Order: sequence, then C-alpha cells, then structure tokens
Amino acid sequence: MSAMSLLKTALGALPFTAELDWAQLHKDGKLNSRFRLAVLETQTPRLLEDMAPYAGIPFTGRKVFFFASWHYWIVHTALCGLVLRGLGHNVTLGYLPYSDYDQPVNRFDLRLQDLYARNILKKLQPYLKTVPFLDLKPAPGLPEALSRAVERVTAFDTQYTLQREDVTGDESIYRLREKRNRAAGLRALTYFQRERPDVVVVPNGMIQEYAAVYETARFLGIPAVTYEFGEHNQRTWLGQDRLVIHHITDELWAARKDRKLDVEQRKWLENFLAGRQGLTTGENFAHLWQKASREGGAKVRATLGLDERPIVLLPTNVLGDSATLGLTVFSKSMTEWLQRVIRFLADRPEVQVVVRIHPAETWTVGPSVAEIIHQVLPELPSHICLIGSKEKVNTYDLMEIADLALVYTTTAGLEMAACGIPVVVSGKAHYRKKGFTLEADTWDEYFSILDRALADLRGSPGSGTGPGHRLTAEQIERAWNYAYCFFAEYPRPFPWHLEKIMPDLEQRPISYILSPEGRATYEATFQEMAGAPIAW
Repeated sequence: MSAMSLLKTALGALPFTAELDWAQLHKDGKLNSRFRLAVLETQTPRLLEDMAPYAGIPFTGRKVFFFASWHYWIVHTALCGLVLRGLGHNVTLGYLPYSDYDQPVNRFDLRLQDLYARNILKKLQPYLKTVPFLDLKPAPGLPEALSRAVERVTAFDTQYTLQREDVTGDESIYRLREKRNRAAGLRALTYFQRERPDVVVVPNGMIQEYAAVYETARFLGIPAVTYEFGEHNQRTWLGQDRLVIHHITDELWAARKDRKLDVEQRKWLENFLAGRQGLTTGENFAHLWQKASREGGAKVRATLGLDERPIVLLPTNVLGDSATLGLTVFSKSMTEWLQRVIRFLADRPEVQVVVRIHPAETWTVGPSVAEIIHQVLPELPSHICLIGSKEKVNTYDLMEIADLALVYTTTAGLEMAACGIPVVVSGKAHYRKKGFTLEADTWDEYFSILDRALADLRGSPGSGTGPGHRLTAEQIERAWNYAYCFFAEYPRPFPWHLEKIMPDLEQRPISYILSPEGRATYEATFQEMAGAPIAW
C-alpha cells in the first residue's frame, strides 16, 4: 500500500476530515474520481424544469425505494425515480458511492465520493428523497437465512468477477465482496425494518450490493422488482419478485403459447433476427456481438475445412456471466458440462463438432472456454473445430450449416430452433421445455438423448423420426412464437438504455415521458417497475 493510501486510510477513520477537505478543496462541487455523476451534474437544471409541473402533487401511488451502488446506476435510478414521482409515487433513492465493484477504496475517498453525490442529489430532493447508505446504522447481525443468501451472492460475485466457476472463499475478491455485501445487507435490514417500503427496485438483483439489498427485501417479505438491459434499444427487462436475468417467461408464455404469428409479427421478428446477425446497431440495438459480416454457410464450411459429415454446433456462454450463474440442472457447473460433453464427442468422429466461443470473451479477464476444453483434450481430434472469440467468423454462418446444436443457456439455441435445427439444452435456459427443444434432468438422460440424436444424423434405421431430425413444422412455428414473445414482448418499452443514457435523455427527456404521448408508450412499464402487475 502506498504512503498516500496509508495516509487516506488513517484520515478516513477520523471524523470531519473528508468534510473539511470537501469544503476547502471542492468548492466547485467537482471531484477528480472515476465516481462521476456527469449526467446529473449537467442535466439537473433541465430535470428540475421538467419536474416543476409536478411540484407538490399528492402521493397517490406506492412507497417506492430504489437502490444503486455504482455511478451509472445511481444516475439511471435517479431518473427513473423522478418519473415515478411525476406519476404520483413517493420515491426514495438509497445509494452507496462506489466507482468499482472489484477494487478496494479507502474510507477517506469513499466519504469524499459520498459528499460529492450528496451535493448533486440534494438538488433533486424536492422530488426524490435520498438515503446515503453510509449514514445508516447497520443491524446487529443478519438472520441465518439471509446470511446464507448473502454468502451465495458473494460466491456469484467471485465467479462473475474472475469469470470462472470454481470458488474457494479464499480469493481476495471473495473477501472484498463478502464485506461489502454483508454491510449493504445489514444497512438495508435497518432501513427496511424501520421504513417498510411498498416495493424495492434494484438493477440486476443477482450480484453485488444490489443482490444483498434484493435478498434483504425478499427476506422481509417486501415486494422487489429487478431490471436489466440487453442489446435491444428502448427496452428493459423487468422481474417482479424474481431475478430478471433468469428471464422467467412462464406467465407470458402461458398467455401466448397457442398463438400463431400474423404477417406483421413474423415480419418484425424476421427483421429483428436479421439485425442480430450484423455489425451495425442502427435504431433497434444498443450493442451487437458479431465481429464479422456474414459470408454464407458454403464459404464458412470451406474456410474451416469442413466436409459433408453432419455438423454439431456448440455455441458457448461466457464463463461467470450472470446469465449462467445458478442455472445448472444436472451438471455441477457449465464447466463440467462442457468438459463431459467434449469428452463424449471426442469419440464420435462420424460427426464434425464446431465449438464457437462467445465473441464477448474478447473483453473477459477469466479463463477462456478454450482452456476449459484443453484441460480434458490437450490435443483436439481432427473432427472437433474450435473457433476463438476473436476469429472473424459470424456465428450465424455456422448456424446455417449446423445439423444439431448443443447449448447451455445461450439465446443462440432459441434462434437455431426457430431455424428448424434440433437443440439439446443442458442449463435452465428460459426457452427450455417450451415444446421445441430437447432437454434432460440427469446425465444419463442427457447422453441418451445425444446418442439418439447422433444416430439420426448418421442415418441409422429409423432416421427422420428420432430427436436428432429437423424439427417439425409445428415445432418451428412454436419456436417462432416463443422467439416473438421473448424478443418483442418480454422486453418492456423504456426510454433510456443504460449504455447510452445521455443521448437517450436528450431525445426523450422527462417532460416527454410524462406527456400524454410519452405516457402512452412508457407509463405502463414505469408502473410495472413500481410493482403494478404486468398484464401480458
């Protein structure tokens, strides 16, 4: 630890040192830190102007509590809270002033960041009450069930941060996350027992302090809403009393499963899926994953040296991604599934296996899926082709030539089923058991399904009737219906994507959101965020 860090650690333990530093050296309200509420710094006058018509309106809605623990999310939840206040709700924002979830911060700098946040957020207090979590007295302890939940969150944090699935509890990041998660849970317990909000709203809800606060609300029986963003622009995912990242679509599917898409719905889905295959985000997408343009199945087959044997495509998830954590069915982890299925396929030279590592691995810090595979097969047999995350191959060209797909939870499985490709699902994917995939509940069932599927691909007796054959027209129609549910209806209309808050806010300010036209588009989502039932 540097001398400056030691000094700040000592100063942070003394009362009023940060306050004196703020008063003397930060009279302009600025802070040289990664912790920066830039949107609120610059847009507060406009926000107050937009909210002026709603000053003093009575509280006719719910007592809503938002929680955020990172500068981007503090900005986002503050904007959401202002809209809900304009809709008549009594809104409070609780926050912790962290700029990094995986790096320690000394007490002095943390207090400075808190003073900076207070200085900005207090200007919004006519409409948005704020609760600095650092001011809350922690509860004396966590009840046993809640303590276990926070331990589980800490394990997820470690997996998420290191992007690996094996956790011992001795990792430095585990100890850091355990300390912060417990502190957040203890403070939330104090506040929720005293104030008892009608609903608690947290981003994500599965990891970090967000999860500790979510678990505390659920332990106390307080309704909780989680929300998160995908690649879809002007859309958000909402989960009521559930982790949104698990994409539980049961109620939506129950209401739609017997529907047949009309021409307009099918055209929308065709255009949306075509957009996912490209490189340009356009108006529909905040981000895309592909790094190479499509060249067609014939070209990629030739480029990879694939022959006419059937092709089994295995598109991977990112290790430690929150979309995979806690979603095992019969395997101990995604890693175990990958290693066992690769060993199984290594002895099946009658098919060609293409493993497509997720393009997002380019930005990860943990071990690559390639390393996981090479642990069990240091030398890959010639019929197994491994495509790295940086390789200029479009995953959708691979889908075009695939005869069978093996997936964990990746949404690529849904897209392949919509193309008529048999898909064997091993994790708790949201599209599992919806009538168009193959799935097992045990290892024995899983390998039995694979044996039958590969037999079909080889053209054994009975070929064309087993689970490895192309999906039926009815199954494909069902997959299309579900894909429309998931891509078009499950994401709720929302004005500001987390990745582009400033340009979105400029295009759709609060004054517009609260106008008759804006309410027609977005009010239902904001009311659902405040706990109103989602009317599928």
